[in-house]
This record gives sequence, structure tokens and C-alpha cells, in this order.
Amino acid sequence: MCLIVFAWKLLPECPLVLAANRDEFFNRPSQAAHWWNDHPFVYAGRDLQGGGTWLGMNRSGRFAALTNIRKGAERRTDVRSRGELVAGFLQSDLSAEDYLARVRERGAEYNGFNLLVGDHQRSFWFSNDGETSMMQLEPGIYGLSNGSLDTPWPKVLRAKAQFSSLLCQGAPDDAYFEMLADTTHAADARLPDTGVSLEWERLLSPICIESPEYGTRASTLLRVNSSGQAQMNERVLR
Repeated sequence: MCLIVFAWKLLPECPLVLAANRDEFFNRPSQAAHWWNDHPFVYAGRDLQGGGTWLGMNRSGRFAALTNIRKGAERRTDVRSRGELVAGFLQSDLSAEDYLARVRERGAEYNGFNLLVGDHQRSFWFSNDGETSMMQLEPGIYGLSNGSLDTPWPKVLRAKAQFSSLLCQGAPDDAYFEMLADTTHAADARLPDTGVSLEWERLLSPICIESPEYGTRASTLLRVNSSGQAQMNERVLR
């Protein structure tokens, strides 16, 4: 995933409302969200190159999502696939804290990532970027792209503002997907410096990314209700 906005414990009947875009190179093979044959209680898309996933849920109402940390040339090639961290939590019976304790022990085996895990009662954000960070989330609206949690990149601020408005309106699913399809570019003066070229900063600045080889491949709306039931609606773009 490259953009996630979510509301945590703001709606009594629905502790989690999450909207996300997955951005990836178009030539990386993957499957749309489905119930996995080898783990029938897991519902998620699947990265056919690394075997993991970027966002998913399971029948017990657990959810997990991942974004990569973008730092230009710092990406290593001798590391494990970050998607296994999402899949691992959805397949596990460990509590979120115990699972993240294990992730902390092997965080150096991955390139930089943000990981969200939880259920209808508690949720956590974890990152291995620099000093390892872990936080149990308080009620609120959060945004996550390829920096840290709530890093004020233009796309994060724009998505959070639109998401907040839709949440207050009780908007239908289509409105959230319209938000996720926003291709507005940020002005150059507002672009972050993440170690890539100015051309790439411009290309990556919209909520929905469009280019010939790389861009937004799927949009997802995930809800977990107060009884612990999860529902996920995915629209595949590429």
C-alpha cells in the first residue's frame, strides 16, 4: 500500500473505517482480494512475487495493512518481502503486542515499512524506520503513506480532509472510491524530499497515481464493526 487513511474508534458501531490505495509497478504479478486456498480464513490480495499481501482481514475480524518507507537509494535487495508481515498477522493467533514483539526482533531483515495491525478492540502502528516505533492508537483519524504515521505530505493531508468529510456525512462507498481516484498533483513547493528525483516526487504526489509503468493498482475500503466482523470492498484498477 502507498496511501492509507482511517478512522479508529470514532463511530461506536464501526471501530475501524479504512480507505487505501495500493501503488505498485504494473509488471509485478498479483491477485485481487480473495479467500486464500492455503489459509481459508484469510481474505486479502496476494503478491505473487513475494507471496504476502499489502492489506487484508480474516474471519475473526483481525486486520493488517502495510506501506513501504520511501528513502530513495537506501532500498536493499538482500531482504525479506514486507508483505509477509501482513499475512503473518492474519494467519496468527498471537495478540497484536506479541506479534509485533516478534516483528521487532527481525525488523532489520526488511526494508523500511509501516505496519498496522489490530481488531475491533485495539489497533497498533509499528515501523522499523530508524529507531523502531510502536504505538497503540487512540481514537482519531490517521493518514499513512510512505513516511511515518501522519507525516504531512500533501496527498496525506488532502486524503485525510476528504475522508473526514465523508465520514461526517455518512457517505456511501462510492464516495470513498471517488476520493481514492483523485489524481490532483501537489504544487512543487509542497513536495516532500524523499530521496527520489523531482520528476518522481511529482508523479507520486497524487492520491491516485497514473503513469505508464507504475501507479495505483487497487483501491480498498475496509470496515470492522463493533462485534468484530470485518468487511472489505476492493476495486482493481490495473
